[in-house]
Amino acid sequence: MTKIGFVRHGSTAWNKERRAQGSADIPLDEDGIIQANKLAERLSMENWDVIYSSDLLRARQTAEIISERMGNKQIVLEPRIREVSGGQIEGTIESERIAKWGHNWRELDLGMEDVESVIKRTLPFIQEIQEKHENMNILIVSHGACIQCLIQELVPQVEFEGHLENTSITELNKTSNGWTCNLYNCAKHLDS
Repeated sequence: MTKIGFVRHGSTAWNKERRAQGSADIPLDEDGIIQANKLAERLSMENWDVIYSSDLLRARQTAEIISERMGNKQIVLEPRIREVSGGQIEGTIESERIAKWGHNWRELDLGMEDVESVIKRTLPFIQEIQEKHENMNILIVSHGACIQCLIQELVPQVEFEGHLENTSITELNKTSNGWTCNLYNCAKHLDS
């Protein structure tokens, strides 16, 4: 059985400010580094064969902290698992978007990437790593919206609620009947 663990990166200053990050290359903040270390401690007690990470800094830093705790396991950087592009809204907060484009800004074409585009770039990556690492445990460090798009595509029969927590892990298993989700948005390591 192939298992994929999807990890959302640690927190950033923009997360706290509620700024749209998208493809902006924002580093982890101090809390994000602490979160990533807590997650790394948890994952070091599990069996993960390979780590893939978005090439954006916040995900890469999270993956590097995890890798170090796992004895410097190699990280493969993958641009196809970057966050959903926010187009013109990147770097803005809700009040700035309303001031600039009005309350209906979500209905405007501001260059934001749609779900179809996200699936078109991410699903071939998932299929490739599934074939390359059959019956292995694959850790993927990515971004909230990107991960949620993928999970909804791979496990459409399950309804998932809420935003993914920073450094949460969601696990999918590939069986003969398709993908199943046995852990969703788990951030219990942050309680310690």
